[in-house]
This record gives sequence, C-alpha cells and structure tokens, in this order.
Amino acid sequence: MSQQADPAVETPAGAVRGLRAEFGERYRAVPYAAAPTGAGRFAPPVPHPGWSGARDGTQPSPTAPQPARDFGGLDMIPYFGPGWMPGEEYLTVDVHTPAADGGRRPVMVFVHGGGFVTGSNRAALYDGSAFARDEVVLVTVNYRLGIPGFLDLAGAPANRGLLDVLAALGWVRETVAAFGGDPGNVTVFGQSAGATLVGALLAAPQAKGLFRRAIVQSGNGTGAFTPEQARRVTDAAAAALGVEPTAEAFAPVTDERFLEILPALAGLDLRTGTATDPLAGLSPFSLVLPVQPADGLADGPAGDVDLLIGTNTEEGRLYVVPQGGPEPAAKAAALGEVLFETGTTRMAEAHARISGGRTHRYSFGYRSTALDGRLGAAHTVELPFVFDIAGEPRLHGDTGLLGPGPAPAGLAARVHGAWVAFARTGDPGWAAYTPQRPVVEVLGG
Repeated sequence: MSQQADPAVETPAGAVRGLRAEFGERYRAVPYAAAPTGAGRFAPPVPHPGWSGARDGTQPSPTAPQPARDFGGLDMIPYFGPGWMPGEEYLTVDVHTPAADGGRRPVMVFVHGGGFVTGSNRAALYDGSAFARDEVVLVTVNYRLGIPGFLDLAGAPANRGLLDVLAALGWVRETVAAFGGDPGNVTVFGQSAGATLVGALLAAPQAKGLFRRAIVQSGNGTGAFTPEQARRVTDAAAAALGVEPTAEAFAPVTDERFLEILPALAGLDLRTGTATDPLAGLSPFSLVLPVQPADGLADGPAGDVDLLIGTNTEEGRLYVVPQGGPEPAAKAAALGEVLFETGTTRMAEAHARISGGRTHRYSFGYRSTALDGRLGAAHTVELPFVFDIAGEPRLHGDTGLLGPGPAPAGLAARVHGAWVAFARTGDPGWAAYTPQRPVVEVLGG
C-alpha cells in the first residue's frame, strides 16, 4: 500500500499527524488518557495532559503488559498481536477514517479480546481499511489488562480496564468530529473479553449517552466474577508476591513481576456455594460485579441502545482442537455453551424485553478448514469476515486461522456489510429478535 505522511488533525489535547492510506487516513497511538504508571496503574484513568506541536501518529503505540499466548498448531498472532511492546503510554486509540474533514460519518469503536490478559489494537485482524472504504470511522482501543486492569484490590476502583474503555468512549464523544465522525452515531463493538466489556457497558449507568448502538461478538453476559470469586484471585496474587492485597502494596511491584506470577493464578478453583466459574478456568480475570450484566441492563443505557449480538456455532473448538490429540467434541461443545452461548442468550432475551424491537441476533456457522478441517466455526473465526480481510494470506495455509482453502465468496461482504448497515441505521438486514419471535440470522452456516 502506498502511503505518504502528511494529514494532521487538531484535537483538544493537541495536533496529531497521521498517514494517508489506500482508504482514507490513519492516526495511530493517539492518547485518550494519561499513561498509567506506578500507583497510577491502580487508579481510574485521568485525562491526558496534552502536548505541544504535532504528535507523531504514524507509528503504533506500546501495548499493555501481557504474557505470550500459545495455541499449539494454530497461528493466532493475527489475533493477539505482537504481545507486550513495552512503553508507558499505551492507553491509546488508533483511528482509521475516510477523511478528517468534518464530515459526520458513523463511528465504530472496537474493543479487542484476549481473555482480559492479552491483545491490543496492533493485531492484524483489526485492520480498519474496509470500514474506511465504506465511509465509517473505525476507532480501536487499548486498555489495561491482567493485574493492573482487572485484579480487585482494596484501595483501587474495580474493573479498571472497563473504566479505560469508558474513558476512550468519552474521548470519542469529545474528539471524533475532528476525524470526520459523528459523535451522535457511535457503535461500540467487541469480541470475546471485549464483547463481555461491551455487555457490561450496556448495564453501566456511567455509559449513558456515550454510544447509540452495540455489537457483542462471542461475549458472555453472565461472565462476571462475584466479589467472593475475585477475592480468591486477589489472595492468590498477593500470596505469590508476598505482599498485602491492597493497591498500596501492589504499587511498587513491576509489571514484569506481575507477569511472572500469572501461572500461580491459573487453574484456581473459583466455584463457590452460589456460583460456578463463569470462565471455566480459562482466565483468572474478569469483571467483578454484584449482578451479571445480562441481569442489570435496566441500570444502564441498554434500553435506548440498538444491540446486535451472537456467537459462533463451535466456539469451544478453539480451546480444544489446536492442542492436538483426539478431539473431545463433547468438551468443546460444553465449553462453547458455558463460555458464550448461555450468557449471550440471556443478554439477548433481557435486551429484547426492555428495548422494543431493537435487538438483532446472529449465529456464525462458517467452518474454517484449519487443522485438517477440525477447527470449524470456532471462537474468533468470524473476525476476518467482520473486518473484511478474509483473503489475507497470513490467515490461510496449514496454520492459518481460516485454513488452506480460500474463504467462501461473498461471506465477508455479507458479514461486514451487515455490521456497517447496523452502525448506520440499527438494522443489519434481518428481522429483530423478540420474545414472541426469537429470530436468529445464520451467517455462513
């Protein structure tokens, strides 16, 4: 792609110089909050102090501290990105816009997945070219992960990663007009842990007025930990570090040390007398809430928000098939049900009851040919179709997410087109999901 560096945008915090891309303009590493350092890693996000001169928005930002992830015979780097790229200023967004011209285009704000411990907006799957091509402004968000983002600590606000996403949405409301977007037509969308965060936004009173629409891709509307479950993780982390379970005691500990102790948090028994482990042992981090998001939608903006929500038909295969050996199909099916399907159904039904025909549901069924055809319609397989990059060579071949064969003709156009249509109008192109008529549109099945 030929690019020349010259477009610039004036934001309230200062000017940003970006890149002219094949479709529109791209501005990278734009801060939406001050760098979270030291004790600030356990504080709410605060506004960036701003800068003088034109900030370089041509290079990607650092990423939140995170461990490496291995999915055996499957190349998941396009999903997880480059891993931890150290640097203080990682509470940033990338903006891909058709033009920073004062136009009022639909805005889509993407929240990445990664089990609350990994991921960033540097991942290749989140390329915004197709959205910019289709006259949509795409904003991709980095947020705090792992211990700084989600460990529940005395003296620190809970769910700091969620607070970061709220701050990013506040930045969008105040700033996106300068990038050619309409702050009154914002769709927040996320996948996996990012989708669970979007579900929590629907139930968060402080999210009212920040977005008009939401898309929940393979999230869990019942995926939050209870305070008791969160305490178990906190106590284990404090024991591994040899410090008290408080923000003050954690503040001097380095990010490297936080990553070193993550194995000590894996496999904790989080079952209690009143709750099962909503993440089935796959992550020691989640939101910590007194009520599950699917059961608290009336407290937030959900009733006034259009919702597109769905899952893949074989979600659990991502966690079983790449490791090799005989495939326990029953285990994969059970994981998909527990991790995604049950909570998605509960949230769809709850939203349909309060929103008056503003709920749309989908089921993504295209079966990837990866790993000798065994990966199937697993977790993450819909993403190349949502971002309309299913033809990218890195996603194909023996270890690629979509497998050795070509992607089916027309599916990316259909899925991406439905997401864009929903962002424009609230209608993805099929009937609403209601208690009386629970329509589920099958995509690629």
